[in-house]
Amino acid sequence: MRLVTFKTPKPKSFTYRPRYYDPDKTALEQKKAALGLDNTLTHHEEIRLQMNRRWRRGSTEKEATTMSKVITYAIYATFILGTIYLIMFTNFVERLLSSFGVTH
Repeated sequence: MRLVTFKTPKPKSFTYRPRYYDPDKTALEQKKAALGLDNTLTHHEEIRLQMNRRWRRGSTEKEATTMSKVITYAIYATFILGTIYLIMFTNFVERLLSSFGVTH
């Protein structure tokens, strides 16, 4: 037994018309625009192309800084391991202390 009925509205319809997208053609147009041969790109597409170039340039700079960090860490690790080797496995510390006159 229904005492109160609610009428819910129907959802609005969504019309989707897909556009044809050819990634090869787009890539070719971008390459042409980058070389300055045939500029058929719109203003927004030119800005996107410039942004992509800048981002790619930034990623190569990041790779260079990452490589320099790896080299720096390798140098630090070599120094630390060398110091540990000198202290633990050689008589370097004993000779150093005896040269200063501090012996047991």
